[in-house]
Amino acid sequence: MRVLRRLGVGWELYGDGSAPPPGASVKPHERLSWGRTTGLGAQHVVAMFGATFVFPIVMGLDPNVAIMMSGLATMIFLLITAGKVPSYLGTSASFVGAAVIISPGGENPAVLTGAILVAGGVLALSGLIIHLLGPTVILAVFPPVVTGGVVMLIGFKLAPVVADLYWPMEQWIALLTMCFVVLATVLLRGFLARITILLGLVFGFVMSVIFDATFGPHTAHDSEGAVIHDGMRVDLSEVAEAPWIGLPDFHSPSFETTAVLIALPAVIALIAENAGHVKAVQEMTKTDLNPYVGRAIFADGVATSLASSVGGSPTTTYAENIGVMAATRVYSTAAYWVAALVAVLFGLCPKFGALVAATPDGVLGGITVVLYGMIGLLGAKIWIENRVDFANPIVLVPVAAGLIAGIGGVSMTFGEGFEIEGIALGTIILLVGYHLLHWIAPAHMRPAPTDLSPHTTATDATEATTLPGHANHPPSTDPRT
Repeated sequence: MRVLRRLGVGWELYGDGSAPPPGASVKPHERLSWGRTTGLGAQHVVAMFGATFVFPIVMGLDPNVAIMMSGLATMIFLLITAGKVPSYLGTSASFVGAAVIISPGGENPAVLTGAILVAGGVLALSGLIIHLLGPTVILAVFPPVVTGGVVMLIGFKLAPVVADLYWPMEQWIALLTMCFVVLATVLLRGFLARITILLGLVFGFVMSVIFDATFGPHTAHDSEGAVIHDGMRVDLSEVAEAPWIGLPDFHSPSFETTAVLIALPAVIALIAENAGHVKAVQEMTKTDLNPYVGRAIFADGVATSLASSVGGSPTTTYAENIGVMAATRVYSTAAYWVAALVAVLFGLCPKFGALVAATPDGVLGGITVVLYGMIGLLGAKIWIENRVDFANPIVLVPVAAGLIAGIGGVSMTFGEGFEIEGIALGTIILLVGYHLLHWIAPAHMRPAPTDLSPHTTATDATEATTLPGHANHPPSTDPRT
């Protein structure tokens, strides 16, 4: 039993197993009755479901593999962090920009997952270094000005994907879905406000069925007038053919240097996401989790590498599940084990995965036009919260150059067949440019270091983001929740 508790899988029963009274909470090493714990696990599954399924579809990966591997990734995370950091690992949005470049339209999934696998290895190595050197190393290498710039690059680089790929498929469905997501984010209350992306997907799907029944087949054209879709908006033929029980469509990764370089900048965003998640949990549980920042990042890197090795999507800690903990005051990792097991079972239902994969592109257009923009704006939020001084040329110049190079798709060719462009080049310019200028500038021009108190984790960058469907933030203070 002692060994199990060291691994974080031995739980003490909280009181008589009932929900905690007002002002009390259930610690990570405690649990409620198994019936109540199962119910909480189901809430965690619903919370992570929308984004964990939407992002694989956007990246051209199998959603069934993604959901199954998210369950296994969560188990790995809980074991490596010894059950000290309650968290669910769902699909990360940080690699969406790289996916659009490496595997447009899902054309090269093996190359994409190979690049993600390498990035996961780099993330794991980063976590190991942070564990050995301490969380302050994060701010030294990736100060808020750099982290915010990379996050902004990842989001805004995706704008042409919405305009050229998804929105033209069915502009009216896209518009209606977008309006629903925007209104739902503001008007819905409590838990429903945290799953607006999932609700938007369902709404758009239903509207597409109604449009098919009302208006019949639809023909879509691209900006040059070529036909890009001709037929019904919803095609359920593959759903009918898919079995109820079976293994998902695994595939092996392949590796290309250029693809790896494109994917690596996402590691910076993942480091910030995981550190922000640990800080949020630390604030809720009132425990010092600084020693576990490196472990959490290492665990996510291992999980991402494992998931991508069989064709799954990258993983990251999910703030939707922080919301569930904040609402229930139950931080028990037992509920996360239940959620992980349920996710693995969902992954064994190909019919369900085929249904999700049948989501019309117009629906994705309405969702991603909001989602991608908010990913980009999270970069600005990081700058604002950390009071980044853009009057200082050490900050302004590398950010300006990196953003234009990355978002504009500037490229650098080295020899024959080797090219760095877009997000990868923009990140290099931003990261190297900032540190170079910081090194050579007079002392009075250097930005003041970001404060890191003993009771915070490595970054405040993502502690309060509110991206619907996928973000890292502490418990909301919104009275609606």
